[in-house]
Amino acid sequence: MTEKTDSPERRLCVCIVLEGSYPYITGGVSAWVHDLIVNLPEVDFKIFSISPEANQPLRYELPPNVIENRDILIGEPAGTVIKGPKKGRTLMKEIYKFHRLMEANKDPDVKKMISLMPENRFLYNLAVKSKIGWKMIVQGNRNNNPLYPFSDYYWAWKSSHDMLFSVLGAEAPEADIYHAVSTGFAGIAALAARLRHKKPFLLTEHGLYHKEREMEIRKTNIVKGYQRDMWTKIYNKISRICYGHADHITALFEENRQKQLDLGAPADKTEVIPNGIDVERFTIERDPRPGFHVGLVGRVVPIKDIKTFIATCKIVADRVPEARFYCIGPTDEDEGYYEECKLLVENLKLQEVFEFTGRQNVLDYYKFLDVLMLTSVREAQPLVFLEGYCGGVPAVSTIVGNVPELLNFDERFLAPSKDASKLAEGVLYLYNNPEEVEKLRVRNYEKVLNFYDKKDLHRRYREMYKEISEMEIGD
Repeated sequence: MTEKTDSPERRLCVCIVLEGSYPYITGGVSAWVHDLIVNLPEVDFKIFSISPEANQPLRYELPPNVIENRDILIGEPAGTVIKGPKKGRTLMKEIYKFHRLMEANKDPDVKKMISLMPENRFLYNLAVKSKIGWKMIVQGNRNNNPLYPFSDYYWAWKSSHDMLFSVLGAEAPEADIYHAVSTGFAGIAALAARLRHKKPFLLTEHGLYHKEREMEIRKTNIVKGYQRDMWTKIYNKISRICYGHADHITALFEENRQKQLDLGAPADKTEVIPNGIDVERFTIERDPRPGFHVGLVGRVVPIKDIKTFIATCKIVADRVPEARFYCIGPTDEDEGYYEECKLLVENLKLQEVFEFTGRQNVLDYYKFLDVLMLTSVREAQPLVFLEGYCGGVPAVSTIVGNVPELLNFDERFLAPSKDASKLAEGVLYLYNNPEEVEKLRVRNYEKVLNFYDKKDLHRRYREMYKEISEMEIGD
């Protein structure tokens, strides 16, 4: 934990609560958080991050208005174990009641449970060694685990609850607002801080955390059938709890707001605030190059489905010999996947026309790209399209998140996930219809100016922080 001296004047203090992102990981959410902090210099920020491993190097230089950076390791105790048989039994009874109500799809009283679990106290031994804790495990195994050994269920249960207990028992920094940038463990940590410190809880969602985790769970071979159901239920229930207790909730677009409402978010506490970009910075003069240039801006990781991008490039390359392709973004976040992608480029004999650029200044590419692609299997509201629009680059994408709205619901340029043939059709249409490209450039730039200038986003968060900080928070 690092801390700086507070300024002499009383300033609004916001604790940003994150899981597995800023300031240790680059990418969309991290960049959004950093940008928000930089552009609200009159607000002090404290970072409360939940990490999978200790001592990660900072990937961002923290702005001067970040006055504290506190990192907790998920699944590991950072304080003392709760002691005292009477207090332990009372807490375990409440946890048992909590589980029973959740299993019955009823809303449990999370406030009482958290009130019995003070900050910097942990339940590891108590949860699995107490009679009540053991009873929960045995009943859960009987109800949910008919085919696999009891030991499998035990370790799955303990793993999930170790994570929850480490987050629920973590000591949050003092702040005027607890602003979680997802549900999940970050949302639970912000909720616990709200209840203990009697300060408001703001929830911002870029994607839908429980949906993203469900997708990951269903893809992995490590988690077995009943464990997949267990983790999926946990993440869905955590989201429902966060929606029910947050003082204000934002979504990037209306479709996601409706999904929040479906899981119990009160309509009068929800709001759509689209992401924006620095329009002035990304409005650049085009500097076209000979040939036809197709780019994807993004990390080389499975969720971006770079392999489908490569397959699309092969189809286009066979039809347009002058085409060149660029995968623009970091390659070091999943080195195994990066190696697989390089091998696919070689197998498809694209080495002479395909380049992994690594981290680059994207403005240098927006100047000459003819098409900007996105092949992700999951996204929220990708800013790269808005950036590209300012540089006059039309887009082709998979149908994910808010992409259809960003692409004006134009089916010529939209394709189902992993459909390389349909994606290639969109790219080839742009190649064969330069007059249509000119129309798209004008329309797309006007769209960014009217709806996606990040100055509007900063103004709204500045107003919202002030409004929320003045809320009265009861028991």
